[in-house]
Amino acid sequence: MNTRSDTLSRAAAADPLGTGHGGSSPVRTPAQARGLVRHALAALGPLRPSQVDDLLLVTSELVTNALRHGGGVTGFGIRVGPDVVTLSVADASGISPLYQLRDELRPGGFGWPIVLRLCREVSVDTRPDGKTIHATVTVDR
Repeated sequence: MNTRSDTLSRAAAADPLGTGHGGSSPVRTPAQARGLVRHALAALGPLRPSQVDDLLLVTSELVTNALRHGGGVTGFGIRVGPDVVTLSVADASGISPLYQLRDELRPGGFGWPIVLRLCREVSVDTRPDGKTIHATVTVDR
């Protein structure tokens, strides 16, 4: 996993859906975030259903983790490239997610490993006032 702390301002300026921090996020729930992703994907044309499912699952996991462990969503964005879609979720915690092996009988702790498995690239930009996770999923167009 790459950790970069110098890309937030560039990402914030380039993301039409408001990645970044300092203002209020347009996303309050995983369902709202999935709606924004569905809307952005509709402009791409048809994608394989499994790719859409992967993007929606990654979206849900990142937003849920920001709400549960990061002090809330402070920014959300989606960037579409020729063969990738990158989701960016900012929160108020400067602590990077940890990958921990979990006992299958214990609840929770499976979201971050799912994100890492489904994404082509994941990076975490940390700042004193929080972090932004950028998760890139490959798509066929």
